[in-house]
Amino acid sequence: MIIAIGGDHAGYILKEASKKWIIDAGHEVLDLGTCNGNPVDYPDFAAAVGHAIVEGQAERGIVVCGSGAGAAIAANKIRGIRAALAHETYTAHQAVEHDDVNVITMGERVIGVALAKEIVEAFLQAKFTGEERHVRRIGKIAKLEEEF
Repeated sequence: MIIAIGGDHAGYILKEASKKWIIDAGHEVLDLGTCNGNPVDYPDFAAAVGHAIVEGQAERGIVVCGSGAGAAIAANKIRGIRAALAHETYTAHQAVEHDDVNVITMGERVIGVALAKEIVEAFLQAKFTGEERHVRRIGKIAKLEEEF
């Protein structure tokens, strides 16, 4: 799988660590920045990751900022992106299994490196179940996206 990854200055260290974990898990990384700790705006990187997925350059994405909240909000503005803030492993895998999430966001200022590694691993290993109830619910989300 190709994983697009991006983050702002407040997520730079965790973004860099996540790249290694993704590669170690046998996946490819599409690094969309930032490339240092200089102040930048998280919506730019959430958008870059989202567009990479929608345009078929990557299958999933990870965006890291200070809290993860702003990145999730920004990523979810892109049609076709289903992003979830994941600060523990249950959400990281359950959001994929039930909600077919294609992006997770994390907050470097909220979680530590060891937990972040487990979250990334859970996200990468998870697969959408395809159960009818989940497909139905995702269809309703897509309809909301079309209506508004």
